Amino acid sequence: MTNVKLQLDYNDAMRMSYSSYDEKLHVGQSSISQTSTTNVKYDPDENRGRWASKTEFILSCLGYAIGLGNVWRFPYLCYRSGGGAFLIPYLLMLFLCGIPLFFMEIIMGQFSSLGCIGIFRLTPLFKGAGFAIVLVNVICTTYYSVIITYPLMFLKHIFSSKLPWETCQNAWNTNHCVEVTDMAKYNFTTRGEFKTPADEFFHLEILKISSGINEIGSIQWSLFAGLVLSWIMVYVCIIKGIESVGKVVYFTATFPFVILFILFVRGVTLPGAIKGILFYIKPEWSRLLDLKVWADAAIQIFFSLGPGWGGIVNMASFNHFRNNAKRDAIFIPIINCSTSIFAGFVVFSVLGFLSHQTGIPVADVATSGPGLAFIIYPQAIAMLPFSKIWAVLFFCMLFLLGLDTVFVQIEAIISSVLDEIPKIRPYKYAVTFLSCLLMFLIAILFVTNGGMYILQLLDWYSASISVILICILEVIMAAWIYGIDNFLDDIYFMIGKKPEKIWSYCWKYVTPSILVFIFFTSIIFNRPVRYNDKVYPDWAVALGWCSCAISILCIPLYMFWTLCHGKGSLKENFITSLKAKFWLPGQEDYRVAYGEFKTARKLMDELSSRNFEKVEMLRKS
Repeated sequence: MTNVKLQLDYNDAMRMSYSSYDEKLHVGQSSISQTSTTNVKYDPDENRGRWASKTEFILSCLGYAIGLGNVWRFPYLCYRSGGGAFLIPYLLMLFLCGIPLFFMEIIMGQFSSLGCIGIFRLTPLFKGAGFAIVLVNVICTTYYSVIITYPLMFLKHIFSSKLPWETCQNAWNTNHCVEVTDMAKYNFTTRGEFKTPADEFFHLEILKISSGINEIGSIQWSLFAGLVLSWIMVYVCIIKGIESVGKVVYFTATFPFVILFILFVRGVTLPGAIKGILFYIKPEWSRLLDLKVWADAAIQIFFSLGPGWGGIVNMASFNHFRNNAKRDAIFIPIINCSTSIFAGFVVFSVLGFLSHQTGIPVADVATSGPGLAFIIYPQAIAMLPFSKIWAVLFFCMLFLLGLDTVFVQIEAIISSVLDEIPKIRPYKYAVTFLSCLLMFLIAILFVTNGGMYILQLLDWYSASISVILICILEVIMAAWIYGIDNFLDDIYFMIGKKPEKIWSYCWKYVTPSILVFIFFTSIIFNRPVRYNDKVYPDWAVALGWCSCAISILCIPLYMFWTLCHGKGSLKENFITSLKAKFWLPGQEDYRVAYGEFKTARKLMDELSSRNFEKVEMLRKS
């Protein structure tokens, strides 16, 4: 009876602390709250802003998570990894790793109202991971801004009398160019020696690509102009922070769905579409015994949802404190993965049509990455009636999918800098402009003749390992160092209900195990980077690994700095740096209530301990 009564007292105290916090906001701060909020080092941004509505947050997350990878990577990966059978490991990884990580990052951002550096106040020793996130975002945003420039270059040529990648009768075409309808005349071994009109248009007209990474060449001014236009659009979208982003996403996050559905309807009505779709979904159950299939499923979920990049944390930091984060964390990933599966039908219906028209097997035309988006799919579009209409829709969709990702990543960088340097908060417009200008200047490197080789190199290496390591540290920090019970208490304080037990098991055991699995399989199955059938020299591969190492090094370097520059001994500094520092709600009223909540929690723990001791004594006597 004593234990039952004690549990009831504990639940009542916790429930009272949540439900009546409004009555206690002005009662006075507890010693815990006073100590934390009056410290000069704690300087929350009271004017950080909030989403005008929950819809803005949902659309921003969808725009961020649903990107080019959903269209140009997942469909090919699904076909290559067993078709419909691939959905089993894919969905398992979604529910055991993707959704728990998404939920955890939303909670961190929403609770603290901080960006990707600030959340490591949970465990200051790991703060270097926050700097690593910023560095990874800077690298990736620079080259990603060039990728979204490519659709603009295609759109520029839409207004000619006919699509310039329809035939080989253009100034840039070579003797290797073969009309796609004639490709079937060549056998598989010799077909690789020839290029389609779309291939030569992309590489020889848009990129004016060099012979390899050894030949950087000069700036391509048409691409440069497109890059300028892309960055102007990005800057306009983020100029007022979430105030402008929240309005822009109503269009940029929803219109791609409309276009995708239109392309789906057109695709499935084409001759040969069923052949392509069956090729996409036909299950090969034996592939489930292949470890690489499971590794690919985990990696695809991980990089598709975007944990570890700071975008989720940053967007959640603008949420209202009492927002139901759990519902969002389930809804958004499911929509993201459903979009990937749906996009596969859009892509393979058109590939089936291309195979039907040319006589080339679907397996030979199927590919992923830029090759699918800028060569294979455009070539298929060129064979459709009213091809210009479909080309406009397709390339507008690609641009909008990439645009959302870019401005969310930049906003994550800017918000984190402002969180850490309070003195520059009044100059946010200037910080935004200078950040965009800096990344634009770096991106110029990618619009040279050899720019695509550098882009592919960084895309292959810069984030592949470091982001996974960052997520491992985040899970360890929240579930093991800060403590899963404390983390659950914070969730309870925010939304008034503790998550189910399954979340605790995932955060403590399942999710970190999967992340470790992804980390090692990413290294084991990593193969040397190639582009356009060209092998990179050893010095370039080493440079690629350096782009990965430069962000990872932030973690041990900051640990070393923390341990050596503390006031105590190494051991004391280590213990201190593992304790949460200024981990509080961003708003003053909730900080007061949180102090009282933690005090009540501490008292109930002490009461529980004393009653347990009494029960044990009575039992022994």
